[in-house]
Amino acid sequence: MQRTALLLAAAVAGCVPSGPDQAHLERARELSDRFIIVDGHIDVPHRMTQFEEDVTEATLAGDFDWPRAVKGGLNAPFMSIYIPSELQSVEGAAKARADLLIDMVEGIAARAPYKFGVANTTADVRRHKAEGRISLPMGMENGAPIETLTDAAHFYRRGIRYVGLVHARDNHLSDSSYDTTRTWGGLSPFGKRVVDELNRLGIIVDVSHLTDSAAAQVIRRSRAPVLASHSSVRYFTPAWERNMSDDLIRALAAKGGVIMISFGSTFLRGTYRKRSDLLSERIEHHLAEDDIDLSSERGALYRERERKANPIGTLGDVADHIDYVVRLVGVDHVGLGSDFDGVTALPRGLHDVSTYPTLVAELLDRGYSDDDLEKILGGNALRVWEGVERVAAELRPVD
Repeated sequence: MQRTALLLAAAVAGCVPSGPDQAHLERARELSDRFIIVDGHIDVPHRMTQFEEDVTEATLAGDFDWPRAVKGGLNAPFMSIYIPSELQSVEGAAKARADLLIDMVEGIAARAPYKFGVANTTADVRRHKAEGRISLPMGMENGAPIETLTDAAHFYRRGIRYVGLVHARDNHLSDSSYDTTRTWGGLSPFGKRVVDELNRLGIIVDVSHLTDSAAAQVIRRSRAPVLASHSSVRYFTPAWERNMSDDLIRALAAKGGVIMISFGSTFLRGTYRKRSDLLSERIEHHLAEDDIDLSSERGALYRERERKANPIGTLGDVADHIDYVVRLVGVDHVGLGSDFDGVTALPRGLHDVSTYPTLVAELLDRGYSDDDLEKILGGNALRVWEGVERVAAELRPVD
């Protein structure tokens, strides 16, 4: 960590050099293959609802497929079971979408069981690593399908291992950082009961997308450590509640939790948000003007060309967020939650799942040790998951 203080000071001034020392790339690839890489949030299932491809082989679009994941050393990408907020108001729609997307993840593993395996435990992740397979743990983004505590048990049985309580709008569990309504002033009464039930079942509570009040209430209430599966540091995006404040990061760490840094450009610096919005608008305008369906091959490939040809930010920006968390609360409380396949704009050098070694090389250049990198790449996330498994075992009734 010899260079970290100087680099963080440069980041504040906006003059951090971009790109890793090339001499570290070979070492970074070796470490990426050796260590378990856990990514807290990848939107493959939702991507498949827009333009379906077989990710067990090389794909034309998107940020994730088998060959690229192998190249990047990725071992355990949490598949996001994403529930759009508009489904909250349609009876039964949120549950149906969740089950559909879980079926899709199970289908990926069934098509290529020698490449992928659904992971329900940390032991599964380690076993799949030893077998040369990629684990597919699942996390639910938006707890709207949990209308009763019985629903929570259903989704546990189906393999959900974290639940983000809310997405873009307040729901019956929690307030959303994207919503100004503030229905509950944090968690709803039922949301508090759901936190307790997730602890009992062995499901991680995810505080990404929550308001500050709701996230603080989760952290205080949970008997197990919690994750922010795909959030970054608010210091670099002032006044944007979607990223985490210093106080919340400190509280998360004090409970043993981990913030998983998102690679999405809008998460990295406040000045990138407008550029990202303009890129999205330009893509949407072109598709609408030429009457091109995004779900068609032509539409999907146009979007991919524009995304990849117009990176916003650098991988150094992602490293700056990691540095900041390490300086604030220590290396035990930071991980990676890319949001691949879930965002339009990505930084130069981190365009898909093949690029984790490039970020590792940047961190090596900043003085991180092998032990540090093992924690950041996946060890910290696995520790949280193991802590949740342990608490669930303690809460389980004795026969």
